[in-house]
Amino acid sequence: MSYLDELFSVAGKTALVTGAATGIGRMAATALVRAGATVMIASRKGEDCIRVAGELNGLGGSGRAEGFAGDVSSEAGIAALVDEVKARTERLNILVNNAGVSWGAPLESFPYHAWAKVFGVNVSAVFHLTRELLPLLEAAASDADPARVINLGSVMGTQPLADDAYSYSASKAAVHHLTRILAIEFAARRITVNAFAPGPFQSRMTAFATASEEQARQVGGHVPLRRIGAPDDIAGATLYLCSRAGSYVTGAILPIDGGQSVQHGLTLFKE
Repeated sequence: MSYLDELFSVAGKTALVTGAATGIGRMAATALVRAGATVMIASRKGEDCIRVAGELNGLGGSGRAEGFAGDVSSEAGIAALVDEVKARTERLNILVNNAGVSWGAPLESFPYHAWAKVFGVNVSAVFHLTRELLPLLEAAASDADPARVINLGSVMGTQPLADDAYSYSASKAAVHHLTRILAIEFAARRITVNAFAPGPFQSRMTAFATASEEQARQVGGHVPLRRIGAPDDIAGATLYLCSRAGSYVTGAILPIDGGQSVQHGLTLFKE
């Protein structure tokens, strides 16, 4: 085994990625499958997950994917997903809490129910699904190779920016804080907990702004590195946090945003 394989390998690990039929979840799942992990892909649209799993298995990677329906928007849905995972494995090395929803509306008309819906999926589900899967994560954990949890935050959770997505931005800040809380609570259980804080990537959630190449270029023009995110950007971060390379990292909110989290319009003395 080469040095790089030894450092960044996830071969033989078992993972669950929620909301992985599209976007960033699919990018993370693709990386794990190609690098040798067995990856369960779950979202509300089970047929999509089965199709995507087939597509990932066709990439020729050393891992494999299996797709099925899983709805984290309710307590019953989370319980059913946990039962499905337990029926498939006794150990879970990696949990990627990627499933999320957004809601956009002007301040004057932003609806009350958009807060409960968005916080339910983006925050409550992260807590409850992770807690219910703790026995499987602990079964896979060791001092040398902790189990890993990655939560999906956002650059919108690090910056006071709403863009009409008030509940989404607030929910992602909550995800970041919950990540740090769980990181310290789970350390004794030999489980690391980190979060991604991505900037703009092409996904179903951002399709309104990134669907075409022209739109993607326009959005990328607002990013310091002058482009939107690419699948390899998520792949690299995923393999780092899930392999031996990232085994000593916990409680981190990893910006994958081309510099947006340090971008500002302030000037002091220069014109």
